Amino acid sequence: MYNPKSEKAEEFISNEEILNTIEFAKENKNNLSFINEILEKAKEKKGLSHKEAAVLLLCSEKEKNQEIFNLAKHIKEDFYGNRIVLFAPLYLSNYCINGCTYCPYHAKNKHIPRKKMTQEDIRNEVIALQDMGHKRLAIESGEDPINNPIEYILESIDTIYSIKHKNGAIRRVNVNIAATTVENYKKLHEAKIGTYILFQETYKKDSYEKLHPTGPKHNYNYHTEAMDRAMKGGIDDVGIGVLFGLENYIYEFIALLMHAEHLEALYGVGPHTISVPRIRKADDIDPSAFSNAIDDETFKKIVAVIRIAVPYTGMIISTRENKECRKDLLDLGISQISGGSKTSVGGYYRPEQEDEDSSQFEVNDNRTLDEVVRWLMELDYLPSFCTACYGSHRTGERFMSICKDQQIHNFCHPNAIMTLKEYLLDYASDCTKNIGENLLIKEINKITNKEEKQVVLKNLELISKGTRDLKF
Repeated sequence: MYNPKSEKAEEFISNEEILNTIEFAKENKNNLSFINEILEKAKEKKGLSHKEAAVLLLCSEKEKNQEIFNLAKHIKEDFYGNRIVLFAPLYLSNYCINGCTYCPYHAKNKHIPRKKMTQEDIRNEVIALQDMGHKRLAIESGEDPINNPIEYILESIDTIYSIKHKNGAIRRVNVNIAATTVENYKKLHEAKIGTYILFQETYKKDSYEKLHPTGPKHNYNYHTEAMDRAMKGGIDDVGIGVLFGLENYIYEFIALLMHAEHLEALYGVGPHTISVPRIRKADDIDPSAFSNAIDDETFKKIVAVIRIAVPYTGMIISTRENKECRKDLLDLGISQISGGSKTSVGGYYRPEQEDEDSSQFEVNDNRTLDEVVRWLMELDYLPSFCTACYGSHRTGERFMSICKDQQIHNFCHPNAIMTLKEYLLDYASDCTKNIGENLLIKEINKITNKEEKQVVLKNLELISKGTRDLKF
């Protein structure tokens, strides 16, 4: 039986409820009066239920679909403005004991180079990332209790935070590692991580078990209930996502929203982020072997409706997607993107040769961080390296309450301006710097509160003189 407040995976992600919702959406996908009711509700910017969102997803009326896209853009601007947060993944190790059929790190793959960074390797990687201008990382690691125990992850986090190189510093370490225990989540919380991220890959239990035939990840319930254990371990910012292409996208979309509803219902705070990766080519992985691939138009619709359904949640797109697709998705709801990314172990300090590639997936946007920053500004977005909410303890319910009131921009906009100023002074090319300085003038003039504007101007002056990591 479906119960969003249950702690049991098969009750808060109810297969029966998902199938019923799919039928309900199919029956109402051309019900214009009902679709109009849903859109009117969505305009209140309080979100939608998984059933209402599913109807919008399946709506085939061209005029209404354009209205959906327009509304998604409007909601995104109201909550997040024109800010786009930048980050980079950092792969610590690709040793893994799982048998995931969609990932080249699976245990049976004997020809991919297995690598695990030492703390000195990590130091070199982090300095390389700092020299690009990054302030926020998402660390990634395969599941292997011998090679990648929690102690290794914790030591690596400590190393990352300890490195100060020139004006560089990593101010937020998000963690994307396998489902673990409440005790280990407590340790991650004590290590001062940002967001704990874990993708479900697929919510359909029978498909999940086939896609994960061996290893600890085979346990569907343990994996699906990981966010509950993370919350109990004190981590109040969690990030969820599915890997689109493994299972029917409608099923995954509904289950993803049900997971968000579950976290909201039980803990009073939904996911801090939702990621929407699509399966990509990798070492011994052929995406065409999976029959549920989605085209770009369907992908855009998914992003737009997620934005409408959970307006308060940050949405992430990685370099799995190409430049053109990422541009379209920025308009429809994406608020965080990676830039200058490497998906291999040790790929930043010493870019690897093709014959020793340890990449998890093929990157489709190979631009440098500077090129991505300049591109965003040319599109009139404000690139942000801000981590102030984390540093000021605006996390979990505190962050969400501010965000749901559409007040988070009062903090994020000035902080984005200040972190962009840092980037322009410390890392930007001349061309990027020129565009950026003009954008800063424009963004400062958007600040209507006189006191706020004076603080920002004062801080920008301090940054120009060498001060770093100022927070509004």
